[in-house]
Amino acid sequence: MIEAGPSFKDNLQQLPPIDGIKRIDLCDGNGEVVASIENQPGKQGSVAVYQYLQQVFGALDAQAAEHGLLVFAEHTIDARNRPGAHPNVDRLLEIAAGGPVLQIKIKHSDH
Repeated sequence: MIEAGPSFKDNLQQLPPIDGIKRIDLCDGNGEVVASIENQPGKQGSVAVYQYLQQVFGALDAQAAEHGLLVFAEHTIDARNRPGAHPNVDRLLEIAAGGPVLQIKIKHSDH
């Protein structure tokens, strides 16, 4: 597990690469996809964080969400001040506050 610092950019450099990932699906307890994060500009940081959380924690539970919030660093502070501005951080805030656990499914690009 990384030691998350105050800079998202610095934290991101410690995470595994996201080469070959098409998207990340988040599934509820019934296996239904409730959200997807595409590997595209503006979302690649979230893809990297969610992939990392899946590798370290296996699922997106309160403990994983709390760690993810530390990794998002200044974006977490901004998300708390501007709900809706960072939906992938908002999701972690909800789960950390007792929201339902989600499964993290990594979908790879077809080669």
